[in-house]
Amino acid sequence: MSETVAFPQDRTCPYHPPAAYEPLRQGRPLSRVTLFDGRSVWVVTGHAEARALLSDGRLSTDRENAAFPTPTKRFAGLRLRRTALLGVDDPEHNTQRRMLIPSFTLKRTADLRPRIRETVDRLIDEMVAAGPRAELVSAFALPVPSMVICALLGVPYGDHEFFEGQSRRLLRGPEAADVEDARRLLDAYLGDLVERKRREPGEGLLDELIARRLETGEIDVEELVSLAVILLVAGHETTANMISLGTFTLLRHPEQLAELRAEPELMPTAVEELMRFLSIADGMLRVATEDIEVGGVTVRADDGVVFSTSVINRDGQVFEEPDRLDWHRPSRHHLAFGFGIHQCLGQNLARAEMEIALSALFERLPGLRLAADPDRIPFKPGDTIQGMVELPVAW
Repeated sequence: MSETVAFPQDRTCPYHPPAAYEPLRQGRPLSRVTLFDGRSVWVVTGHAEARALLSDGRLSTDRENAAFPTPTKRFAGLRLRRTALLGVDDPEHNTQRRMLIPSFTLKRTADLRPRIRETVDRLIDEMVAAGPRAELVSAFALPVPSMVICALLGVPYGDHEFFEGQSRRLLRGPEAADVEDARRLLDAYLGDLVERKRREPGEGLLDELIARRLETGEIDVEELVSLAVILLVAGHETTANMISLGTFTLLRHPEQLAELRAEPELMPTAVEELMRFLSIADGMLRVATEDIEVGGVTVRADDGVVFSTSVINRDGQVFEEPDRLDWHRPSRHHLAFGFGIHQCLGQNLARAEMEIALSALFERLPGLRLAADPDRIPFKPGDTIQGMVELPVAW
């Protein structure tokens, strides 16, 4: 490459990597990109190299490290805030993760499936009653995971407008002050909720953590609140974007949608392929703590490293015809949920929500179609989780 590619960049199509990343796709598995502040960092685009590095203890997620890369100006202030799970390394990360694993197992997820289906059906009933048109993000894609994560955590869904709004500010700003204020407000809200639950215990993961970890002195209120912020925000934002963008993508691929309608048992593998194809969480960040030899280059200590998931999951050496949706490809080894010790804790729940939501949506609304010019439907910029800003549909 003659010029360094700027990172991140907006997609020109909501379900394809940014066109400006094409040189990265054609180049080496590791190359250099430039962040907003002019800093040059490594970008990983090779699938094998990404798996190797994401499993390497010499790459750190510690955002308090002065060398940790900042993707956009608005996130610079958050580097000084402690971030549970995503922003800590082992052994602290392992301790936090072990506390939460029992709530996100396949069995626990299977137990939640009836409740997820009930939620999905109720929302579709409400859409049909108000139809025959709807804005799918606000009417369906966002409420489904928001209701589910509230039930799992024990957070009152009646407060959803507040925490959904603050989550949007936290992830999208637009200014650094918005991001920092949103985090402060979420911390305060969940801190108050924890204190309320200490006085009046209820049912939910937060109540379990209070009884088994907080009251025993294993963690303090600050750490519990940090964990709660991550679980609440990640628990609804990512899946909401997958449901909205997944629906848009299926409606733009009528042949693949027809195949899915004819063979609904394909839905679990279709969800995996959509995860690979859409790669909504593009740009995982790390910093090297030691020199690492990988992909024919040396990543030096204090070098920033970015993982371009949208390009990694289109690696032609791993996925044949990677730019094509194919329900029959073995795509389970995509890296949309990350890899290694920081692989997404809630992936079983996310899969279940997507399978149930997309299956019910296309089963119950067989005439579902876009209600606006697809080129004019707004989607999210490249410096945040990818998804649809809104999605007008009719049936």
